[in-house]
Amino acid sequence: MIEKVGIIGSGTMGSGIAQVAATAGCTVKIFDTQKEALETAKASLEKILSRLVEKGRIDANEKNSMQKNIQYVNSLKDLADSHLTIEAIVENLDIKKKVFQELESYVSKECIIASNTSSLSIASIASALQLPERCIGIHFFNPAPLMKLVEVIPAIQTSEATLQSSVETIKDWGKTVAIAIDTPGFIVNRVARPFYGEALRIYEEGIADFATIDWAMTSKGGFRMGPFELMDFIGNDVNYTVTETVFEAFYYDPRYKPAFTQKRYAEAGYLGRKSGKGYYNYTEGAEKPAPNKNETLGQGIFDRVLVMLINEAADALFWNIASAEDIDNAMTKGVNYPKGLLAWADEKGIDWCVQKMDELYTEYHEDRYRCSPLLRKMARENKIFF
Repeated sequence: MIEKVGIIGSGTMGSGIAQVAATAGCTVKIFDTQKEALETAKASLEKILSRLVEKGRIDANEKNSMQKNIQYVNSLKDLADSHLTIEAIVENLDIKKKVFQELESYVSKECIIASNTSSLSIASIASALQLPERCIGIHFFNPAPLMKLVEVIPAIQTSEATLQSSVETIKDWGKTVAIAIDTPGFIVNRVARPFYGEALRIYEEGIADFATIDWAMTSKGGFRMGPFELMDFIGNDVNYTVTETVFEAFYYDPRYKPAFTQKRYAEAGYLGRKSGKGYYNYTEGAEKPAPNKNETLGQGIFDRVLVMLINEAADALFWNIASAEDIDNAMTKGVNYPKGLLAWADEKGIDWCVQKMDELYTEYHEDRYRCSPLLRKMARENKIFF
């Protein structure tokens, strides 16, 4: 049973995971090399828990218990008694490997060593360990205490015992688990790429501006945020890096090709909300531009982005990245999509999906718009996903 948890990295993600584990009754140690970062994390948790007490979500005793369950340490040696460690640091493979190699010299042979990476190879990370079978991907979504989904990604080296223990632990923490094969982007960061990429492509073609594309996706599709609003929320630098990583990892498949617009915005320092300016201006008094609420235009934008998302989800199923249920759970509970994409495909009609993809391919003759073989086969056999 997992009782003692070590978290490497005290940023938003690491602190959030620590809160989840502490809420479930685990004793948690958060490690960071920077004492100031640990102090910031401690102060941030105090604010979050105080707010939960004010809202009546927890009482004062629960708050004190959770705070007592979390310690803040600045030496990896302090994680030696952990049953499970989860790394949540910079998305740099070499740095992660170096940290894991040092960590392994302190923890027991039974300790599970996990990475919260959103897109890097778990197999590659595991290769740095003397006991790679203990390594696994456990990918939370931000904010970790609120988002229900956790992707669990076994590497080819991961033992069945490590996988089962990880899945049981995350479920015990009150999360929904989606198991994914160790491929670039796993489920969510792979399947979600067209939400950003196709929106950027539509903008670069001059079909519509940022505000109109966002309006189309929220008003026609029911998405909580449009793609440009969401990229500004995530951070253009972060979102671009994930896109670039997935593109390179898939041997430069044109379906994942990054957009020059996003690259230039990131280079200019227009990172979104955190920099005060991104696709929109967030400085005080700035007005958001009005969209062109042309119904035909909006429906066309929505249909184009949606069918690309459906096609990507179908291809993830075709390549056995995850089950149909896990793919749809991942998109609804990991990134708050209004519907599962495969269920959406059933609703729109598999024939409709194939027709829309073929129309795009006929227009552009780019491999980016190739229809998933699974969609084409299902249309031919008159099948649905659910």
